[in-house]
Amino acid sequence: MRKGFTMIEVVIVIVVLAVLAAVAIPRYIDLQNQANESAEAGVAGGVRAGIATYYIEQCAGGSCVWPTTLDSVAVSTTCDATNPCFGSVLEQSGIADGSWAKDAFGDYNGPDGGSYTYDNTDGSFE
Repeated sequence: MRKGFTMIEVVIVIVVLAVLAAVAIPRYIDLQNQANESAEAGVAGGVRAGIATYYIEQCAGGSCVWPTTLDSVAVSTTCDATNPCFGSVLEQSGIADGSWAKDAFGDYNGPDGGSYTYDNTDGSFE
């Protein structure tokens, strides 16, 4: 009667586990990148919706205008609890997690490297 595993059986199991890990790790890393891209796109979409809501509210008051600015954050500032970005158009008082930054008047950088510019003449945030 045989007890335990032979060396060949152990090596085969280790090789199979290594192959599975080699396949799974890049997929996991890619999922993180996709999640970051989606999170940035979600915030950008929320900002666009906030801009449209602001415009509609102004129209209801008789004066259809786009927001002059999206926030009161100074140029070259990272958005944090003290300086939340998009506070003029987002219900939750803006983005304050340190992932967005304001580069210039109306120019923002997202956490995944996206660049966005707000144009207050037409309300675009691209």
